[in-house]
Amino acid sequence: MVFRKPPDGGWGWVIVVVSFFTQFLCYGSPLAVGVLYLEWLDAFGEGKGKTAWVGSLANGIGLLASPVCSVCVSSFGARPVAIFSGFMVAGGLMMSSFAPNIYFLYVSYGIVVGLGCGLLYTATVTITCQYFDKRRGLALGLISTGSSVGLFIYAALQRELIELYGLDGCLLIVGALSLNILACGSLMRPLESSSSPPPDKMCVDKVPDQYFVYHEKTVEENISILEKGYIDEKSVNNVPDCKQDSILNKNVLSSINVNEKDTYKKKVVEQTNFCKQLAKRKWQLYLTYWKETVVLFKNKVFSALFVAILLFDIGGFPPSLLMEDVARSANISEGDYYMPLISIIGIMTTVGKLILGILADFKWVNTLYLYVTTLLMTGVALFAIPFAKSYLTLAMLSGILGFLTGNWSIFPYVTTKTVGIEKLTHAYGILMFFAGLGNSLGPPIVGWFYDWTQEYDTAFYFSGFCVLLGGFLLLLAALPCWNACTNQSSKLPPNTYSYKVASNT
Repeated sequence: MVFRKPPDGGWGWVIVVVSFFTQFLCYGSPLAVGVLYLEWLDAFGEGKGKTAWVGSLANGIGLLASPVCSVCVSSFGARPVAIFSGFMVAGGLMMSSFAPNIYFLYVSYGIVVGLGCGLLYTATVTITCQYFDKRRGLALGLISTGSSVGLFIYAALQRELIELYGLDGCLLIVGALSLNILACGSLMRPLESSSSPPPDKMCVDKVPDQYFVYHEKTVEENISILEKGYIDEKSVNNVPDCKQDSILNKNVLSSINVNEKDTYKKKVVEQTNFCKQLAKRKWQLYLTYWKETVVLFKNKVFSALFVAILLFDIGGFPPSLLMEDVARSANISEGDYYMPLISIIGIMTTVGKLILGILADFKWVNTLYLYVTTLLMTGVALFAIPFAKSYLTLAMLSGILGFLTGNWSIFPYVTTKTVGIEKLTHAYGILMFFAGLGNSLGPPIVGWFYDWTQEYDTAFYFSGFCVLLGGFLLLLAALPCWNACTNQSSKLPPNTYSYKVASNT
């Protein structure tokens, strides 16, 4: 399969549209799970920490399984993975409507829906990058807003569906809507040239075909040579024809059997040696990968960035899941609601992604300092949540937190500045894994704090402390040696492992 040059347009804009709707349909319910969280609390009567695991798994499992998702898209292509994942998301949502207990939801909503969302995210990003080169940033920015718009719409939609049809009916309808992912996935036509001959498969060493296939042609040639030799021998020795033919047949058959056995043994030895060499090379690649990982963590800014993203997701993600319950705990009546708080977070996240992304393109803006600023402001906003006792103040804080959560759009810029473009693939994969870990742990930890203290104040003080700690650590690591670290990272030898992974993808 030979990929053509990215057209930066044409069918690529169809890819952008269907990728936008794919993320809208798959991430709408998991990001707006705070509305369902209230219903699950009432339906199953479990603690807030235990119930919060459902939403945290749905949002974190896709990041945790990102290496598996990448391998699936690389092996099968974006279109088959998108269609299969559409069945996963829709099936998981529909199965959740029949959940008899919270543990069933861990699997149906947390793992099945979460893994489907992770596969769809990887598929949409991969197919978009194939179709765009010069306008790749614009295309990725457009499709990334699909999840934020989905959060804004699904928060109100799920609340309305629950009032009309109940929790089970809401999940069934939302699952049916997710089946539209199949139509979107079918339009993700791969960018390939069918007229071009397929290239040689990438492997450690180019191995001749005879190492793998025992050609019949070789057997026929050996048989013809044997027959010729024995016919010459027949003309020399005066042996009767019948005896001579029988001897010839026996000798030919025995010689062929011996020749086949020798060839088979040779083939087995050659394949064994190849497997040993392949295993040795693969082991060397793994060692190289871990050595390069150690080198990454020797970079002070990268180590601080790893701690910051983990603490940010532990402390900054819970508001999008628990803000509705915070309002209910503050005894705010439903008549005061003009818009769901989760919807406010969703629409402001879209605005934040766009504005922060535009700011990051200015040459006079240091993206690392901009990212640190968003972390520190997020920590302050989390500290202010316990003092908000009205819908208006909670709505304002939700808007601020949503806007600051848009710093995900500049996180790749920060990673590139920290480790260099040649190590971006390696470093970004590590950071996304720990971001998923933070997403999975944050809401349950906040819920456990509530179960322990019976109020959210301590929980959000803890969340604010986590985010502020990560921001200050990143600031301290960046201020004295920011230029030194970037210069050192640019002088490092290219990351051959990352280039191989990218080329195979």
